Amino acid sequence: MELKLTRPICFFDLETTGIDVARDRIVEISILKVFPNGNKESRTWLVNPEMPIPPESSAIHGITDEKVKDEPTFKELSKAIYTMIKDSDLAGFNSDRFDIPVLAEEMLRSDIDFDMGSRVSVDVQTIFHKMEQRTLSAAYKFYCGKSLEDAHSAEADTIATYEVLKSQLDRYQELENDIKFLANFTTRRVTADFAGFISYDEDGVEVFSFGKHKGRKVEEVLEQEPGYFGWILNADFPRYTKKVLTAIKLRKLNTKLG
Repeated sequence: MELKLTRPICFFDLETTGIDVARDRIVEISILKVFPNGNKESRTWLVNPEMPIPPESSAIHGITDEKVKDEPTFKELSKAIYTMIKDSDLAGFNSDRFDIPVLAEEMLRSDIDFDMGSRVSVDVQTIFHKMEQRTLSAAYKFYCGKSLEDAHSAEADTIATYEVLKSQLDRYQELENDIKFLANFTTRRVTADFAGFISYDEDGVEVFSFGKHKGRKVEEVLEQEPGYFGWILNADFPRYTKKVLTAIKLRKLNTKLG
């Protein structure tokens, strides 16, 4: 079954220096862009992360410091990557919890105002876990009847994820071949930021989901304790969390001025 698309969708996968969204960096990115007419465009880049790649990470994806030392940095690649994805929805395997947050951090670090407000995302892993509870290699074997060669190579994982989603649509009649439906189906928890430090209450108002102000409205905390905003901006929180917090603060300020 081919995807029914009203706009392009980019399947992508990252290999990184580690699993810390705020600190770790991309060492490889592969994107498979699928257009509504069925055409496809694919690009894969090795990336110099500007930091050492831990041996335990290299053992997983096979990318070493030596392999990327002469490759471009993410900032040097950022405009080309953004151009490829800017008009598209996004999809990946565990992408909502890891790949999209890491990509957002790298984009913001490169002074590109990346935002998910105008797009949706489909996390193929969530469909898999809701239906079968397995890993990407097992999903590929289960749904496609193939062994995943070169697992943890960004390109192989990206193509496998695309094929798995199409097979999932063939297998499960309750899944609609509609990207917005799949995005809603794969959403685990609605948060204002990717990392989940700011969530919503039952009225749809942003609240802190951590620390001493957990459960309190963000606007209320920022008004009553202005220093909390500065503390978060100067602490080791993800850039996207800081971007969301700043937007809330500016919105409140504009409301007052209005």
